[in-house]
Amino acid sequence: MMEVKIKPLSDRVLVQPDPAETKTSSGIIIPDTAKEKPQKGTIVAVGTGKKNERMTLKEGDRVLYGKYSGTELKWEGEEYLIMRESDVIAVI
Repeated sequence: MMEVKIKPLSDRVLVQPDPAETKTSSGIIIPDTAKEKPQKGTIVAVGTGKKNERMTLKEGDRVLYGKYSGTELKWEGEEYLIMRESDVIAVI
């Protein structure tokens, strides 16, 4: 994993989404227009947490998040999502 020079503030995390599926399990190729946004990814950076709450997530965690969670961000050719820790549904 490449080191990112973005440091989220407060209770936010920076997530690198997994690539979208290009084939179905039966081998059918999915066109770009029909691909769904992935809902899982890897945390690449975490903030310091709120004043009375520390962060429970850490760099390298694989997570599931809501379909419309976070703000999309493109940095140095890579796509990321920045979201609050509470937008993360589960650690996998």
